[in-house]
Amino acid sequence: MRTRPLDLVAPALVTALLIGCGGSTPSPTAATASAAPTEAAAGRAMQPEFDASQDEGRAPTAKREEAEAADPGAALAEPAPPPALPVAAAPVAPSPPSPMPTQSRATKAGAAPGADARIQVTGGAPAPKKAPTPAATAVARPAPPPPSVAVTAPEPQGSETYRDYGVNPVEDPAKDRLSTFAIDVDTASYAIARRKIMDGALPPYQAVRAEEFLNYFDYGYASPATGPFAVHLAAAPSPFTAGHHLVRVAVQGKRVTAKERTPVHLVYLVDTSGSMQSPDKIELAKKSLKMLTDTLKPGDTVALCTYAGSVREVLAPTGIESKGKILAALDDLTAGGSTAMSSGIDLAYSLAERTLVKGHVNRVIVLSDGDANVGPTSHDEILKTIKRARDKGITLSTIGFGQGNYKDLMMEQLANQGDGNYAYIDSEAQARRVFSEQVGGMLQVIARDVKIQVEFDPSFVKSYRLIGYENRDVADRDFRNDKVDAGEIGAGHSVTAIYDVELKAPALKGEGAAPVVVRLRHKAPLGSNTAEETLVKMAPGAVAPTFDAAPADFRFASAVAGFAEVLRHSPHARSWRLADIEKIARAAASSKGDQQEFIGIIRRAGALASGKTNAVAVNAD
Repeated sequence: MRTRPLDLVAPALVTALLIGCGGSTPSPTAATASAAPTEAAAGRAMQPEFDASQDEGRAPTAKREEAEAADPGAALAEPAPPPALPVAAAPVAPSPPSPMPTQSRATKAGAAPGADARIQVTGGAPAPKKAPTPAATAVARPAPPPPSVAVTAPEPQGSETYRDYGVNPVEDPAKDRLSTFAIDVDTASYAIARRKIMDGALPPYQAVRAEEFLNYFDYGYASPATGPFAVHLAAAPSPFTAGHHLVRVAVQGKRVTAKERTPVHLVYLVDTSGSMQSPDKIELAKKSLKMLTDTLKPGDTVALCTYAGSVREVLAPTGIESKGKILAALDDLTAGGSTAMSSGIDLAYSLAERTLVKGHVNRVIVLSDGDANVGPTSHDEILKTIKRARDKGITLSTIGFGQGNYKDLMMEQLANQGDGNYAYIDSEAQARRVFSEQVGGMLQVIARDVKIQVEFDPSFVKSYRLIGYENRDVADRDFRNDKVDAGEIGAGHSVTAIYDVELKAPALKGEGAAPVVVRLRHKAPLGSNTAEETLVKMAPGAVAPTFDAAPADFRFASAVAGFAEVLRHSPHARSWRLADIEKIARAAASSKGDQQEFIGIIRRAGALASGKTNAVAVNAD
């Protein structure tokens, strides 16, 4: 999907590994050597009204790079660490107090994500925090009083890691009229949040990535008449902020039937370490792979290998004509031992090279809880291995399982480096959705290195802000740089982005130039590395006069974006209420099961935020 500079990706992965090592806390030396600060937390109270003060979102990496290009001296100034967010607390039932995070959102536009981005670790002992000076030392913090409302569920098995990518700032189009980002089709963040809420706890705000909430749902966008994808633009007055509009940019990939798709050669790489020993991990992973295998057709091949304390080739590349042999190999998988992920990936790629065919889909699928606690302490080499394989045409997708010691950060970044997609499986229903109903998106690539650039005309637009995609940011100057890696679109995939926009009066009259122009750049799935570019202008008639007059799919996506904003404690959503978001979702939802379920998820989250202990019993009408 996307690549990010190794100096930003690798340190975060190293930190995740160090924290996961045997479930122990890293030493102060290891912590201060890492470029990505870590914090220990058992959770944080979340209130939809946002009584606690919060800071403005951090400017993305690409914008910072552009600022540095204009002023090289600016890169030498290390920004001060962000202030801690005050958290209101009140006594609850007697129990040992849980350590609370002191994380905040960075406020300075252009600040380096390496300095500001935080990784949350839930459960386990408090981890030392990196100080802003070279001679930093870990300082123990007294435990604050427990929160008054729902908190993150205790994680007795170990710890979970998530990275806070911040919140995009409000931009003035007179100063910067371009918003550029890589396509993203991951959905794991929503599935993780849903599981936590269903289990009676609000998700850590760092675990919420708004784009993965939006892209979880199928909005029924029309397929393209020609070409790999169609662009659908719409806008309407915002139901959240008076005087603002929401602008939706949607991309729908063409749908491909099983008969039409290219042959695929898959390598299943399954984590069989001791941390996978539970029905919602190894057993669910086996069921998931059986579903995937059942969708394959003649000409497809499957190989199977595992990694724990050692790696093992379970099944050499085998044609789907021998499906019984593949299913039997899956049945025999058991979990036990420690985890050596890097050597497992090396074996998976060696298997993939045996069936590497130009023009076919060659993909490694990693199934794990991400808890790698044996092996190299640095991920530089594993990232280089993934990049070399990607350049050969072997992509990598990650599928996450379980909770308690789950490493979201690692699973997300490995898929990003491998040009694959990242999903999370919490039930057989979710497995069926990913590996059966929507499997075409994983098995058939229709466009590579897809970038989106949205231009806002300052004569019509006063300000804009992209909701989500903070870690998919691309420098505006790199939009037409075909050497810069971006994201893939699979068959049937749809991508939705929503902007919070303040329009000027002339824009509402439908006169003159289009207020929004969208450009997409992509490469063909095979062949030339020269990208093609598509331009789409928003017609004045695409702006609905009222929110209620907007299409139902637009209104439902608005509710999804609003829910993500509240859960991730966006400073722009302080006054947004979950009850209002639920009403919007209820009025716009289709009869699809996931959209109906979403209504109940919002209600449960609202009950949890209000401190109701019976929130898990709340269901949608």
